[in-house]
Amino acid sequence: MELNEQVAETDEELMEKFFMEEPFTPEELAQGLKTGIATRTITPVFCGCSTTGLGVNSLMANLVKYAPSPLEGKPMVTVDEDGNEGELKLDPAGSPMAFVFNTMADQYGKNSYFKVISGDIEDTLTVVNGRTGDNEKLGNTFFPRGKENIKTSKIACGDIGVFTKLASVRTGDTLGLPGKVVNLKPMEYAEPCYRMAIYAKTKGQEDKVAAGLVKLNEEDASFTYGNDPETKELIIAGVCDIHLSVIIAKLASKYKVEAELRPAKIAYRETIKRKVEQHGRHKKQSGGHGQFGDVYIRFEHQDEQDEMIFADETVGGCVPKNFIPSVEKGLRNCVGKGVLAGYPVVNLKATLYFGSSHPVDSSDMAFQTAAGIAYKEGLPQAGPTILEPIAELKVYVPDANMGDVIGDLNKRRGRVMGMNPCGNGQQVVEAEVPIGEMSSYAIDLRSMTQGRGSYSLKFVRYEEVPQMNQAKIIEDAKKDEEE
Repeated sequence: MELNEQVAETDEELMEKFFMEEPFTPEELAQGLKTGIATRTITPVFCGCSTTGLGVNSLMANLVKYAPSPLEGKPMVTVDEDGNEGELKLDPAGSPMAFVFNTMADQYGKNSYFKVISGDIEDTLTVVNGRTGDNEKLGNTFFPRGKENIKTSKIACGDIGVFTKLASVRTGDTLGLPGKVVNLKPMEYAEPCYRMAIYAKTKGQEDKVAAGLVKLNEEDASFTYGNDPETKELIIAGVCDIHLSVIIAKLASKYKVEAELRPAKIAYRETIKRKVEQHGRHKKQSGGHGQFGDVYIRFEHQDEQDEMIFADETVGGCVPKNFIPSVEKGLRNCVGKGVLAGYPVVNLKATLYFGSSHPVDSSDMAFQTAAGIAYKEGLPQAGPTILEPIAELKVYVPDANMGDVIGDLNKRRGRVMGMNPCGNGQQVVEAEVPIGEMSSYAIDLRSMTQGRGSYSLKFVRYEEVPQMNQAKIIEDAKKDEEE
C-alpha cells in the first residue's frame, strides 16, 4: 500500500487511479518506480551479503531495470578561464572526454578513476589534461571490479573506468582531445574544521610523514595539511576525529610510517595596556674597545596596525643618526617573543626620545642590546596581557538540539549572535568563540546532535583573554619551552 502511494505521486493519472482504488498494472508500477528513483522521491533498499555475494545478482538486475541511464542524468557543470559556469550534457557521439573523480594508490602506482562524459575513451588515444595542458598517452585502461582491474580497449560514454600510471593526473581533472577539452567543475568539499598537529612517533621520520600526506591528499582532497609558521607544527585538518584517525592508519599501512595526533597549539598574541618609559643601558669593558649603548624608550599601545610602530623623537644628536636604525632593529628582534608566555607582541608603539653614546665604544650591536634591555625591563611594567584568536562560528543543528548547543557554546565562552531557521527542521546558530576552546568541538557536536550537526569556523580578530584563563596559558607555554 505504501509503495503504491509513492508510485501514485509520480504521475497525475496514477494518482487518480490510486484514489479510485484501482490496482496498478506491472508496467505502471515499473514506470512509477523508475520515475520516483530518477526524481529521488523513492529510495530502493536491497539486502545482500558481502562475504557470499548473496543478493548481488538481484541488485544488478534491478539497477538495470529501474535506475536511470547516465544519459538521463543532470548535465555536467563546466568552468571557463574566467570562472563562468556552463553545462555539458553526456553525448555518446561527441568528442572523447573523461572526468577523473577519484584517485587511489597501490603498490603498483596510481589509479585514476574516471567517468566518460562524451564519446568513447580508447586506450590508443593521446589526450590533453585541461588543468595543466599536458599531453597524456593512454594505454592502461581498465574496468574496476572490486580489487581487480579488467583490461579493456574502450570505455563507452556514461561508464566508469580506471587509468593507471598517469602521474600528473589528479582528482578533478578533465581529459579530452587537443582543442576540444573543456574543464568540468571539480568536486567541492566542506571546509575541514577539525585541526590537529601531526608528529612522527620516531624522530627523523618527519619527511616520511609529509611525503605520505602528499600522496594521501591525492586520494582524499577533503583534508588539508601544512606547516604553521607561528607554532612550527605540521597541521592536518579534516572533517572529524574519525577522518584523521583513518589517515593515520593509512600512513602506517601504506607508507610504513608511524604518526600521532596532538592538539594543535593556538597562535596567541601579547600586547600592553599602559604607557611606560624605560631606560636601557649596555656598557661592557673587557680590554681594548668596549661596548656602550644608552637609550630611553617610551612603550605604549596603538591600534593603527598589528606590527610595531617605531618613532624617533631624539633631539640634539643625543643618539647618533647612524645608530637609530640599530635601536629599531633591536626592538624588532624582541617583539617576536613577549614577556608573559613568549608569544609575538602586537599593537606596540616604541618611541626613542633620549639616549647617549660613546665616541669609541658605541656600535650597532651595543645599541641593539640596549634596546633589548629596555624592552625586557619595560614591558613587564606596561600591563602586558595575552590576546586569543576569535572565530566566527556557524552551527547547523536540528531544532530539537538547539538548547544543548547553545548551552555548550556558553561553556566555551562563546557569544551567540543570532539564530535563524534554514529549512528541513534545522537552525543555524551564529556565534563568536575563542579558537582555543574549539579543539574538541567536532566530537562534542556529533555527540549532542547524534551526528546530524555541522559547523564552519572562520577567524575574525584577536581579543584579550580573561585574566583567570591567562595563568594556564602561561603555564602551558613554559612547559612547551622546557620540552
